Amino acid sequence: QVQFVESGGALVQPGGSLRLSCAASGFRVENYHIGWFRQAPGKEREGVSCISSNGGHTFYADSVKGRFTISRDSAKNQVYLQINSLKTEDTGLYYCARPLLCTSSTLSSSIFGSWGQGTQVAVSS
Repeated sequence: QVQFVESGGALVQPGGSLRLSCAASGFRVENYHIGWFRQAPGKEREGVSCISSNGGHTFYADSVKGRFTISRDSAKNQVYLQINSLKTEDTGLYYCARPLLCTSSTLSSSIFGSWGQGTQVAVSS
């Protein structure tokens, strides 16, 4: 059974850092593109970052470039999102998923399978 379990979300102050983890089961992360998405209160879900299946491409939304770093640990079958210099607008529920497309310039909103429970990130002073 394909499953994602996201963790690492927390309440942090602006300027702080978090590392989100995405534990995958039922498939190997190196065989699929893996993306991080977020949904802020009252807004649509948006893609923030992805890593291609071969690891050769990463994508970052303009709003997170220079602050977010995606990485993958195939041995642990996990994908991570390091978030630095957090801003209040980073608040939201963060999900990982398998997007249909991930290139250095594109992260598709369409995914294989379904969404997980997500992990909550709240940025507030």
